[in-house]
Amino acid sequence: MARNKEKLVLLLDVGPSMHGVLSEVEKLCSMLVEKKLIFSKYDELGVVVFGTEESNNDLTTEVGGYQNITVLQDIKVVDGDLVDTLQKLPRGTVDGDFLDAIVVGMDMLIKKYKDLHKGKKRLCLITNAIHPIKDPFEGSKEDQVMTIAEQMAAQGMKIESIVVRGRFSRDANKGVMDENDHLLSIFSKKTHTRTVYVDTPTSLLGALKTRRVTPVTVFRGHLELSPQMKIKVWVYKKTQEEKFPTLKKYSEKAPASNKLATHQVKVSYEYKSVDGSSNSVIPPEQRIKGYRYGPQVVPISTAEWDAVKFKPEKGIKVLGFTDASKIKRHCYMKDVYLFIAEPGNTRATLAVSAIARAMKEMNAVAILRCVWRQGQQNVVVGVLTPNISQNDKIPDSFYFNVLPFAEDVREYQFPSFNSFPASWQPNDQQQKAADELVQMLDLAPSGKEALLPEFTPNPVLERFYRHLELKAKQPDAAVPPLDETLKKIIEPDPELVAENKSVFDALHRHFELKQNPKLKKSSRQWYQEKQSGSNAHVSGGQAVNSIENQPPVKIEKIGDLTPVQDFEAMMSQRDNPEWVEKAIKELREKILALLIHPDGEDKYQKAVECVAALRKGCIIEQEPGPYNDLMHRIRQYCEEKGIKSLPQLLASRDLTLISKSEAEDSNVTAEEARSFFVKMEPKPDV
Repeated sequence: MARNKEKLVLLLDVGPSMHGVLSEVEKLCSMLVEKKLIFSKYDELGVVVFGTEESNNDLTTEVGGYQNITVLQDIKVVDGDLVDTLQKLPRGTVDGDFLDAIVVGMDMLIKKYKDLHKGKKRLCLITNAIHPIKDPFEGSKEDQVMTIAEQMAAQGMKIESIVVRGRFSRDANKGVMDENDHLLSIFSKKTHTRTVYVDTPTSLLGALKTRRVTPVTVFRGHLELSPQMKIKVWVYKKTQEEKFPTLKKYSEKAPASNKLATHQVKVSYEYKSVDGSSNSVIPPEQRIKGYRYGPQVVPISTAEWDAVKFKPEKGIKVLGFTDASKIKRHCYMKDVYLFIAEPGNTRATLAVSAIARAMKEMNAVAILRCVWRQGQQNVVVGVLTPNISQNDKIPDSFYFNVLPFAEDVREYQFPSFNSFPASWQPNDQQQKAADELVQMLDLAPSGKEALLPEFTPNPVLERFYRHLELKAKQPDAAVPPLDETLKKIIEPDPELVAENKSVFDALHRHFELKQNPKLKKSSRQWYQEKQSGSNAHVSGGQAVNSIENQPPVKIEKIGDLTPVQDFEAMMSQRDNPEWVEKAIKELREKILALLIHPDGEDKYQKAVECVAALRKGCIIEQEPGPYNDLMHRIRQYCEEKGIKSLPQLLASRDLTLISKSEAEDSNVTAEEARSFFVKMEPKPDV
C-alpha cells in the first residue's frame, strides 16, 4: 500500500578493490528494483556511489569535503530507468570513505522527507570496508560514528550494511578491517539493524532482502496450559515459502491515449437452465451447489453445509510434554511459527521465559493443539520448542512446527541390503570408496556451510525475475543462458570436483559397469534384429536384409491381420517412451477380443501367438505386471465359460506367469508360475 512505501538509498562502493564483485552488485541491486516494481511499486529509491574520481553531491557544494562521492540517482519512485542505471555502475579509481557516503545518504533523506515517515527510511551500504576512513577534526572516529548513529535514530532511519570479504580482501590490512567492523557494529546497535558479512558471489545475492514482508500475527490470544493457567501470546510466521507472483491478465482493448486505463480483465459467469426452456440468467439466490455421486448430482445448500461443518473454537492448548528426542526432525511440516509473549505484558514475558528455560533444561518439548482463527475448519497439532535468547534485550520465545496426522504419514518399506545375495554385497574396498564419495559431497566439511540457507536465493525465482525484466524490454527476446552465479547453486562445484578427482577415480575403479546377462541386447535391438531376420532373403548363399534399403514404416496401431508384427514394430519405435505402454495395452485388448470371438478354424491359435509375443515383450521391458494381470483374467474367463482347450494350449507352449527369476518386479515365484494352470479346475456342470 502507498502509506507503507519505503524510502531507500543505496550506498555502493565502486572503488578499485570492489571491481571484482561489482557485476554481482549490479545484479543484486537491479533485482531489488525489479521486485519493487512488482510488489512495492510506490517505494522510492536513490543511488549513491563512492570511490569515483569526480564528486557530485549537495554536501560537497554546500559545506565542502565529501570528495569522491557521486549521487547517481536522486530519490524517486522506482521505475525501469533505475534498473538500467544499476546495471551500468561506474568503475571508480580511488578508495572511498563509507562514513562520508553514509552522511551524504542521510542528508538526501532528511532534505526529502525531513522528520516524516519515521521507520520507513533506510540506508543500505555495500562495501568491503578494507580502507581506513578519514580522521575527524574533533574527537575520535568512534565518537563521530556515535553522533551520526544517534542522529540517524532520531530521524527514524535504519542502516543495513553488507560487507564483502573472503577472497576479495585477502591482502587487506587486518587492523583497518577490525576498526571498520567495530564502527559498523555501532550503527547496528543504535539503529537495531544488522551487519552481514559475505565471502562469495552466491551469498552476496542472498544478503540483501530484495522483498520486505511486514510480519503479521496469525494468532493473538491465550496459550492454555490448563484451565487455571493461561499466558497471553502473539504468534507470527517465522518462515514462509516465497512463491511466484500472481500474474494477471492484461487487456490491449483500452485506447493507447487513455493514460488512466488499468488494462485489467474481469471475468464473470452466467448460469442458465440446461433444459433450454428459458434463456434467462438464473440469479445467485436460486442456485445451489451440486456434487456428483456416481451418475447423480446431489444438491447441498449453504445452510446444510453450515449445519454439518466442523467449527472448532479458536485457541491454543497444551496437550502435554515429551522428551525432545521423541520428535524427529523429518516429521516437521509446512512453515515455522514464532510464539512470543504479548508485547508490553511483563507477567506474560516472565511466564514464557520461565517455561522455555525449564523445557530447555529438561530437554523437553510441548505438544499443542492450535486453531488460529474462529471458524477455521482444520485443527493443527504441532511441537513447541524453546528458543532461549542470547541477547538481554530480546526475551525468550518458542518455535512451533506442525506435525503430521496418521493420514499424512507415508511409510515406505525397503528391503535390507543384507537380504540380497552375497554376490551383490559390496566388499571392503567398494564400501570405502562409496563412503569417501558421500563425505566428499558434504557442504560443510570444515564446519562452515557452503550454501547457507539465509544467504542462498531461490535460483528458480531469480531466473524468473531476470527473464521477466528482459521480456518487459524485449517481448521477443529468447530465454537467456543460466547465470554463472546461479549455476554454482544448482550444479556441482567445479573446484570441489577437481580437488576430489581421486575419489571419483576410486569409485570408477571399484565399481565396474557390466552388461546385464539377461538384457545383453536392448529391446529395440532385439525387435529390429527380429524384424530384419524375418525380412531377410538368401541370394547366392548370402543373407541380404531388405530393410536396409527401405525406409522403416511407422506403425501407430495394432491391426487385425498381423497383430504380432505390428506389436513388435511399435515396441521397436523409441522416439517416444509412450510407444511401449501403448503397444502393450493394445495387444492386451486384442487378445481379449480374440478370446471372445475366436478366429476361424484355428480357434485360439492367433490369441496364443499374441500371448507369446506379449510375454516376450514384457520380459524384455521388465514389466511383468500387464502380462500377469492378463493371464489371471484369461484363467478367470476360462473357468467361467468352462473352456479347457485354451489353458491346455497355453500350458503346452509354457505361456504361464512371468516369475521373479525372469523379471525383478514380479511377485510370482517360479513354483507358482509352473502350477498356474495345473491348479485350474473346470467349472462343474449344473
